[in-house]
Amino acid sequence: MPENKEAVHNALMNLPRFVGVQKDGYSARRLGGLTNLVYRVEIGDEKLIVRIPGAGTEEYIDRAVELHNALVAADAGVSAKVLWADGATGVMICECLDPVTTMTPKLFTSTKGAPERAGSALAQLHNCGQEFKFRFELFAMIDEYLGILAGKETELPEGYEGIVKAAQPVKQTLAANPATLAPCHNDPLCENFLDDGDRMWIVDWEYSGMNDPLWDLGDRSVEGGFTDTDDMEMLRAYFGRDPLAHEIGRMVIYKAMCDLLWTLWGLIQHADDNPAEDFWAYSVERFERCKTLMNSPAFSAHLAAI
Repeated sequence: MPENKEAVHNALMNLPRFVGVQKDGYSARRLGGLTNLVYRVEIGDEKLIVRIPGAGTEEYIDRAVELHNALVAADAGVSAKVLWADGATGVMICECLDPVTTMTPKLFTSTKGAPERAGSALAQLHNCGQEFKFRFELFAMIDEYLGILAGKETELPEGYEGIVKAAQPVKQTLAANPATLAPCHNDPLCENFLDDGDRMWIVDWEYSGMNDPLWDLGDRSVEGGFTDTDDMEMLRAYFGRDPLAHEIGRMVIYKAMCDLLWTLWGLIQHADDNPAEDFWAYSVERFERCKTLMNSPAFSAHLAAI
């Protein structure tokens, strides 16, 4: 059993078929995860995923909203079925999608057709015709994260506040040219995509909400380290045609904006002493990438295309 065997066991007891099963009656193996504790549980021929929320996540994640959106995503056919969940604490049990490959940046750029399958999966989600709870608002979340950090003992990367000010034209352009909102994942890390070779599944709905769908594609590109060729493969699969200039522009703009936002998220993890990785280095890397893109000559052209 894992180090959190009591929490895992207590969660499993909410499934009637597990009641009475002893702790040595099944195996539980810790999987990856930056903020939560995720376990693959096997009992006989059955495989499940048990998710125990990480410490401090209740500050910035509404678990009831997450549960609603996870149920919608499963109903849309893009995510794992939820078998049991506590909308207050965030403990969740899902079916285990198997066999699948958990994607990584290296796999996304080396696996034939991976960007295409990701684009198709995101299109299926965005076009499902259902509503997510919560409105993912980029600049409001930046302000919220800055507020959280104000109460913690940490610093911002040098120049962060200046880049936030430099992003005001982006905020104004997006406000003047609003997109039709769609149910979005909003945190499309490579590891949140599971590939079976024919299609991609998407998991982990903590940051999901209604948003401009091009956010998901821009963030997906950043997380996977996509080349321009990868971007076009993903976009063509997503739209079913060649993308237009303003669609490419929105995707590129969101590449910079997602790094701006997730820099702050990383700093919160750093301040909370999250041991999953070096979150200060994570934040600095994202911030430098954001600055480089925003200072590039093409950035203003993409903004004008919007």
